[in-house]
Amino acid sequence: MTTRFRRILVPHDLSANATHALRVASTLADRHDGRITLLHVLTPFYTGPGYPTQDEIAWTPPAEIAREREARLAEVARKALGAGAKRVTCRAVMGEAVPAILAAAARADVVVMSTLGRTGLAHLLIGSVAEKVVRHAPTPVLTVRAPVGRARRKDGRRGRRR
Repeated sequence: MTTRFRRILVPHDLSANATHALRVASTLADRHDGRITLLHVLTPFYTGPGYPTQDEIAWTPPAEIAREREARLAEVARKALGAGAKRVTCRAVMGEAVPAILAAAARADVVVMSTLGRTGLAHLLIGSVAEKVVRHAPTPVLTVRAPVGRARRKDGRRGRRR
């Protein structure tokens, strides 16, 4: 039995790397007559002074923020995929990134997501959403790194790393 990747989940943080993963997912969708769900996770955060109260912890941004992010995702899809954007559904949800992505992955055949490729101390301190999704997702996960030619060098200029 061959695996058909018809329901493709692409977590998107509005970065260029995530848009690159969207393009890869679009190629996969073309080959399998698939549809893409573009998911943006809005993580609530506390901006007040001192320690938050229980009411402040439970604060949820207004629904307008989710609608605005979905509109931004739709624009990203239109720019990146052109006519292929018609097979993309955009969703913005509240929550922590990893649990929200894993919940959405339960309804997908494959997850295609970008990774920054951090290693060493940076990876240890910051962690990796992609790595956690790979370890816990109920479906296959394809991680995509930015094209080498587009990566920033240590001196801040664009180009191939040597």
